[in-house]
Amino acid sequence: MTKRKTALAAFAAGLFTLTALSSAALAKTNLTILVDNASHTIAISEALATAFQEKNPDVAIDIEARPGGGEGDNIVKTRLATGQMTDIFWYNTGSLLQALAPEQTLVDLSAEPFMDNVADSFKQVVTAGSGVYGVPTRPAEAGGIFYNRKIYEKLGLSVPTSWAEFMSNNQKIKEAGIPAVIQTYGEPWTSQVLLLADFYNVQKQVPDFAEHYTAGTAKFASTPAAVRGFEYLKEVSDGGFFNEDFGAARYEDGLRMIAEGEGAHYPMITFAIPALSDGYPDQINDVGFFALPAAKAEDTGLTVWMPAGFYISKTSANIDVAKQFLAFVASPEGCAAQSKAVAINGPYLIKGCTLPDNVVQSVTDLLPYFENGKNAPALEFLSPIKGPILEQLTVEVGTGIRQPADAAALYDEDVRKQAQQLGLSGR
Repeated sequence: MTKRKTALAAFAAGLFTLTALSSAALAKTNLTILVDNASHTIAISEALATAFQEKNPDVAIDIEARPGGGEGDNIVKTRLATGQMTDIFWYNTGSLLQALAPEQTLVDLSAEPFMDNVADSFKQVVTAGSGVYGVPTRPAEAGGIFYNRKIYEKLGLSVPTSWAEFMSNNQKIKEAGIPAVIQTYGEPWTSQVLLLADFYNVQKQVPDFAEHYTAGTAKFASTPAAVRGFEYLKEVSDGGFFNEDFGAARYEDGLRMIAEGEGAHYPMITFAIPALSDGYPDQINDVGFFALPAAKAEDTGLTVWMPAGFYISKTSANIDVAKQFLAFVASPEGCAAQSKAVAINGPYLIKGCTLPDNVVQSVTDLLPYFENGKNAPALEFLSPIKGPILEQLTVEVGTGIRQPADAAALYDEDVRKQAQQLGLSGR
């Protein structure tokens, strides 16, 4: 063969290779995912995408971040309404999901085999009508009390299982010159946690409260078990157990105080564990966790916040591949990818998933409540109604401006207005 023919053959071979590579690239499925811009959300999503692509090299995944809060919520609703949603998106479960009209906008996953791996308690909060629409993006979270274990050890205290024991501990801590209950009203949403974390206790005493509350036949003000959450807040306030700067302190201050032992208890949701792990790695195992104690020890249990879900838009052009990705998320391999990416803040809701050996103390403290079945979803996952002024009312009760009974009655009125806006009957 002449040099000219050899060069032409090489060129043709190279051209064929480039064409083949281009065809392969064009054959790739491009899957798009919309998530909120919280750092842990992005880290989890990227870890899952990377692990999935290693097993599925014919899939390319693009992750888009959106703002959190109301702005991000509007973006999700607008995109669904205009048919411009990504293939998959990360969004709330429970009452907020219902506002997306899942039966009209999302792909029903109830017949998918991988849904057998998903805990029934999670399916409960991503169900609309006869359809089930999401898989969990994270482990379960819970509302209750972070406590500083070093303070407990120093004062010889035991984890309380009743409200009276909790208040007794608070008094001993106060007498030792330490703020017993950290509050951070500089960010008003944090003031709600003590009341919201009491819902397991409410449901224990009034099992059908959520159903009747939604129907308008049960009220906070006329249900002693529900009013009790407001009363608990007043009792810890009246006891002088708060940190002096509770009116101005912010969430980050609360995390610092509980980690460094500047306060003994911080009512909070366990989504704070990754922030505690990142910010206070040397003190993270000094922080333990227990459920908000009920009046009776035997009634004490854990109020659970279900994680957000991954959902598939009905307008996706890649529904089959999107289902493959959700199947991966709902598998032990998906859990393992998450465990490598972020600090784990609770038990997974996927069958076969195990927690790493190095989970922090507060996560270990959660496990018995799941093992013995003493847990239930928070009210906002069982009812579409949550009045927007609750954080204002809990701040007022915590600062002594308003009495618990008055706050409960005002909250019932706020709930009635919201139910009317949602078009619920019985109001």
